[in-house]
Amino acid sequence: MESRRTFLKLAVGTTVAMGLTSGIAAAEPLHSVPLDHIGIQLYTVRSLMTTDAQGTLDALSAIGYATVGVSGLYGHSPQAFRAMLDKANLRAVLTHTSWDAMRADAAREIETARVLGVRYLVVPSLPGSLQTVAGYSLAASEFGKWGVLARGAGLKFLFHNHGVDFKTVDGRVLYDILVEETDPRFVNFELDIYWIYHGGYDPLDYFARYPGRFPVYHVKDRAPDGSFEDVGHGTLDWPAIFRRYEQSGIREYVVEHDQPKVPLTSAARSHEYLRNVRF
Repeated sequence: MESRRTFLKLAVGTTVAMGLTSGIAAAEPLHSVPLDHIGIQLYTVRSLMTTDAQGTLDALSAIGYATVGVSGLYGHSPQAFRAMLDKANLRAVLTHTSWDAMRADAAREIETARVLGVRYLVVPSLPGSLQTVAGYSLAASEFGKWGVLARGAGLKFLFHNHGVDFKTVDGRVLYDILVEETDPRFVNFELDIYWIYHGGYDPLDYFARYPGRFPVYHVKDRAPDGSFEDVGHGTLDWPAIFRRYEQSGIREYVVEHDQPKVPLTSAARSHEYLRNVRF
């Protein structure tokens, strides 16, 4: 009888343990933002880059940033700028050019991107004169050509949105024209999370509608009054956004704050949030 009681206790204990283990195994594991893919758009620290580019890059590296998005060369040649990045142990993952610069000399812009060592060449905005269905269709056509050229140089071409890109004109959302009239082999998107919300749309809907088209996020938070805020200190639900990493196609998380009061303090607060957030 005693041996039977012992057997039953062992059996019950094993069953409970298996149930607990099964529950743990079934739970969704938490993920984090890869530390070597946390970057910052240098536009955030533009006031400092103008006066001390190397010192600013060194400071961003000391905070813990692994990558940057380039926003102009601040009077330096592409080669000199690349040397400063290398000295700071930072990797440029993207560079912003412009619609006009690409139309004037796409080959030159691609060569600058190649020297900087980036993966992505980005047009960050379109002229107001193009804010029509025909204008965005023209942009999509040009993007396709530039995407082919970029791919030939080992780069990828992206477009970065602002809120105005989500205007509805003649029954069509302008941004949707760019996504739907371009080939994902050659054209994809740097999604500015602040601006898509500011434009009245939810990035989660776009991830579901256009999976894999968003390899870069501008990680930019929104204060309750609609102004810019340090990442993790505003109103946006970053864990919900980051959980869609497979669906969106995200590879690079690039912090940006358009109007920081103290740029390096803002950069440090955003980096602290990104390296600790779990989703």
